[in-house]
Amino acid sequence: MKDELRQLLESCIENGTDDDLNALSTLIKGVQKKITYKRSTFIDGILHMERTFDKDTCEISIPINPIINNNLNIVHGGITATVLDTAMGSLANYLLPEGFGAVTNQLNIHYIAPGIGDSLRCKAEVVHQGSKTLVISGEAFRSDGKKIAYATGTFFIIK
Repeated sequence: MKDELRQLLESCIENGTDDDLNALSTLIKGVQKKITYKRSTFIDGILHMERTFDKDTCEISIPINPIINNNLNIVHGGITATVLDTAMGSLANYLLPEGFGAVTNQLNIHYIAPGIGDSLRCKAEVVHQGSKTLVISGEAFRSDGKKIAYATGTFFIIK
């Protein structure tokens, strides 16, 4: 596996454009972040997520770079959905007692504006917390403060 990876990296380094090499560097730094900081998922590291909690909210910020853009050079809607779902799911799990977890049951997203700029910030807050489900809302903002998406999610509580 290591030899195959070395050959693959050498080929990319030899044949890639500067843009390709910047993308590769961002990806490798993300995997390294997952390993070094013992992040729970690769997506957390690869997207370079910075997460903060307060009593009732969770915020996740990520840098915008070409890896997460679509062919129109704006943040891919699936990336926006992933970060919103992660912020809302992280908040759900943060609020639950030890021994319980939450998984996404339903996710609704309304895209409002293009994701451009330097960063994407998603903020989640609880709408309802029951014994079997949580309903959480989320908003995504670009670096100039413009809201780019609004979401709601329902999360099953599991033991």
